[in-house]
Amino acid sequence: MRNVDNEMTIMFLAKSENESFARVAVAAFAAQTNPTLDELTEIKTIVSEAVTNAIIHGYPEEDGYVFLHCKIMSNRLEIVVEDHGVGMRDTEEARQPLFTTRPDLDRTGMGLTIIESYVQALTIESKLGEGTRLRMVKSIAKEQSAAVYEV
Repeated sequence: MRNVDNEMTIMFLAKSENESFARVAVAAFAAQTNPTLDELTEIKTIVSEAVTNAIIHGYPEEDGYVFLHCKIMSNRLEIVVEDHGVGMRDTEEARQPLFTTRPDLDRTGMGLTIIESYVQALTIESKLGEGTRLRMVKSIAKEQSAAVYEV
């Protein structure tokens, strides 16, 4: 665990109501990095998008689990969201704006595009029939401490 300041892992049923739980859990964990309000909003958004994708696309017709792992390394937050569901046929196609495998649910196909706009790195690993793993790295700006002057 070199260069890891802290980490956590949780798993939960792939149910839509657990998306908000995941978002709040990661936000609470990330709070120790002292993120700005904008950074915290971005973190919650990427977790929401990644977890929703795992639930909706990973397990369209069966039950399963979503695995969430976070690491803090200095001023970087690494978030991994993984499912053991159906997997993706083509990860590059999935990265295209407006692409969705669930048009029946009125999905916009913007989840990965939104994630990519807020993170410094996004890695997608997927195998048909085995699931998908998203690894996202978000930098947290370290605020400059204000100088203290005595009068």
